[in-house]
Amino acid sequence: MPLNSPRESSPQAEAKPTYDAIELTKGGTLANIVLDDQTYTLRITRAGKLILTK
Repeated sequence: MPLNSPRESSPQAEAKPTYDAIELTKGGTLANIVLDDQTYTLRITRAGKLILTK
């Protein structure tokens, strides 16, 4: 059985959750994201960029 070449990836490796930032902020510009016991703020700027701060 041949091994995958470095350019090939398995479908499992490509499967990752995708989230819409507008949905996360419920149409606004800010959302809180919790990781363990830390809360981070996701902000959408006027220029349409994302900033994640602790």
